[in-house]
Amino acid sequence: MYSREKVIECLGEFPDKCSINSEIIGQHDCGTHYRYLVRYNVEPDERINAYLLVPKNLKEKNPAIIAPHQHNDEFQIGKSEVAGLTRNSAYHYGLDLCLKGYVVLCPDHLGFEDRRPPGYIRYENRHLEGMNYERYIFCKYILKGSSLQAKYLSDLVRGVDLLESLSYVDNKRIGAIGHSLGGQEALWLAWYDDRIKVTVSSCGFSQIKNIIRDGINHNYAMYSFGFLKYCDIGDIVCDLAPKPFLMTNGTEDYIFPLDGAYEIAEAASRAYENKGYPDYFKSIVFEGVHSFPKEVKEQAYDWIDRFLMK
Repeated sequence: MYSREKVIECLGEFPDKCSINSEIIGQHDCGTHYRYLVRYNVEPDERINAYLLVPKNLKEKNPAIIAPHQHNDEFQIGKSEVAGLTRNSAYHYGLDLCLKGYVVLCPDHLGFEDRRPPGYIRYENRHLEGMNYERYIFCKYILKGSSLQAKYLSDLVRGVDLLESLSYVDNKRIGAIGHSLGGQEALWLAWYDDRIKVTVSSCGFSQIKNIIRDGINHNYAMYSFGFLKYCDIGDIVCDLAPKPFLMTNGTEDYIFPLDGAYEIAEAASRAYENKGYPDYFKSIVFEGVHSFPKEVKEQAYDWIDRFLMK
């Protein structure tokens, strides 16, 4: 039977909380906005880099977004894609929202971009490259009584701490958006951290039981101790009610079974209606593959605006 406490137990131990001790280590004037490279603590002995996008038309207090990136087996890309530094603009949602007036934090997940072992080590030890490194860190956290999901989640919470520390951010107007792995993590962050007021998950999940049924392998953060004994992803989404939440799925997304996505959406619709906020949940199913199409992104941005642009 579902309980929040049981789910947290399934995730295992979380890293120790710490002060973020943030600093700006680089900046670039992009014309419409500033892109800062910031460094901060996610654990007492671990500092990471992230991009902070700040619009030039700042007000005294501004809404903010944390924007986790996708997986796509592209371990060399993380924060840079969301911040608009890659060729494929489909996943520049961090930049898009900055241009709409949001302060946006784009961090790397562990194992991606700046958070990989140094190049010479990856070259000499193929066990620490790409998916091999993802498997390595997953196993390491399991052995320590934790999980990769707990690590990802803890790191994102530290990112929200950073946004909240900025004098020009309204800490009552912080949201989250992500695609694929980023959508998975946006969901978990919204569930775990009450400071997240609205969330968009693009092609981020289905029921795990359906994924296992179809023999689909996924990112290692999806798996944690005994999770299916107590619940499935639909229970996590339902537990969000009445926090505003938008989920999207493609009809031809073969890594997230559509019947599981429909099951989640139906259950969540009932949960939000029972809480008296039926219009605070929305599910978009579009014709297409695992992607974040322009017309769907426009709806996603309108959804965020509705709750944060006040």
